[in-house]
Amino acid sequence: MRTPWTSTILRRRTAAVMLRAALVAGYGLLVCGCQTNQSQQLSGLPATPFDYRDRHPITVTEADRTMQLFIGANRASLTPTQRAEVLAFAQTWREEATGGVMIDLPTGTANERAASGALPEIQSILAASGVPRQSVMVRTYYAGARSFATVRIIYPKVTAQAGPCGMWPKDLGATMDAEHLENQQYWNFGCANQHNLAAMIDNPQDLVQPRSETPTYTMRRTQVVDKYRQGQATGTQYNQNMPKVSDF
Repeated sequence: MRTPWTSTILRRRTAAVMLRAALVAGYGLLVCGCQTNQSQQLSGLPATPFDYRDRHPITVTEADRTMQLFIGANRASLTPTQRAEVLAFAQTWREEATGGVMIDLPTGTANERAASGALPEIQSILAASGVPRQSVMVRTYYAGARSFATVRIIYPKVTAQAGPCGMWPKDLGATMDAEHLENQQYWNFGCANQHNLAAMIDNPQDLVQPRSETPTYTMRRTQVVDKYRQGQATGTQYNQNMPKVSDF
């Protein structure tokens, strides 16, 4: 038979155990909440990089370079300006092309026959510039009777590109997102700079590896070293009687 004092002790022990269990559960929830926020932040890093160079990287790909020639319906040959353009196009092919040349002729247009008449002249200029005949292919494309279609000369080349720009996945206004609270860069920031930089690069392969050094000018270097050994001044001695830039 339990006494009132024994029942009181049991109730106090039960309350203490329940209080401890509640405290442990509460601390567990706090730890889980912190871990969830941390995992959310870590999972958001790859999706939204902080650096604009990671959000809009410059990639090196293969793209087409195209030149278009307008051939009039009553003219089956190239103009002097167009001959010079085809010649320059062929020279750049030798320097930067990664494949052959494709010539597209329009069909179904008023200048269809004139464009076909100018084809042998284009092929001869390409061959004279060093483009092998087996590397030149001809195909046709339908443009429509009302359009003044062009003869297109195409070859692939290595090019650098970035973007596309102008994408706004989130509002720039005040929000409760981490980007706004932490004053992070918005998604489109830096895209135009990367796009313009990729367009201005002369050789996209420079982004991957540097070019080899050119040979040194040994004649001038030998002359300077000889003067240094003899204890003479190594600077260039200019003729005092020669006109200066300030005189012009």
